[in-house]
Amino acid sequence: MADVASSSPFSPYRADGKLYGFVCVVSGANQPVGEAIVSELAAHGAACVYDSTLSLIDDILNTWGRLDVWVCSSGLLGPPSITTTTPSDLQKCWEANAVGPFFALKYAPPAMGKLCEKRNYTNSEVKDQGYGSIVVVGSVAGSYGGCWGPCYTMSSHAALGVVRSGVAVLKGTGVRINHISPGQIDVGVDLKSFDMRGMTAQLPPASLQSKESQHANIGLERAGLPTEVARVAGFLASGFSSYITGANLVVDGGASAMCPLTVPV
Repeated sequence: MADVASSSPFSPYRADGKLYGFVCVVSGANQPVGEAIVSELAAHGAACVYDSTLSLIDDILNTWGRLDVWVCSSGLLGPPSITTTTPSDLQKCWEANAVGPFFALKYAPPAMGKLCEKRNYTNSEVKDQGYGSIVVVGSVAGSYGGCWGPCYTMSSHAALGVVRSGVAVLKGTGVRINHISPGQIDVGVDLKSFDMRGMTAQLPPASLQSKESQHANIGLERAGLPTEVARVAGFLASGFSSYITGANLVVDGGASAMCPLTVPV
């Protein structure tokens, strides 16, 4: 049996985990986590990282000849209570948190199956087999209730459902799909500048919890950083995760394992 780690000069299962030649899309690249993911993929040698929408898949294929990684990182927090949540708020959160991943699952895999010759751009490589990775950046609210408002919890559960249902959908395509559940992430926003209706934010500010509470309720005793979420996305995009699909990787410093009823989000 061939060793998938070294079966071709350019393989999705590169032993060094590099993304040379990969063309990637990161939605939500204007948000702190998405911005960190763009930097992480570029650091791993990706030929191009788009902050784009599904409508530009044809343009991507025409320009670069391939699509390899799609990261959905354009989440929306929404209002903190059901009394402050309007039907319009719910629809916006649903579209940001669940519909985006659904469309990625529906439309990205055929593009990831396209093969291409080496082209004239930096880090260009031949793609001689169909493969790809879809990464959905959600929240621990996809597994627990009470993390923020019901709007956020409902749509986060749906995002994880897209990933779990996607495993069977993608059988035989060579495309993997996985989910990241960040917990409390310090995105550099304080309470004074935060919109408490949550309609302009992906995650709540870490300063909602005191340092004392973080120390007591988080296994690693601090909030995480966008770069720490980005490193997990880079892992799931690369060949290091070649046998991982349908997984939910929790990036919360151990908070949900320690105190599942008081997940600090």
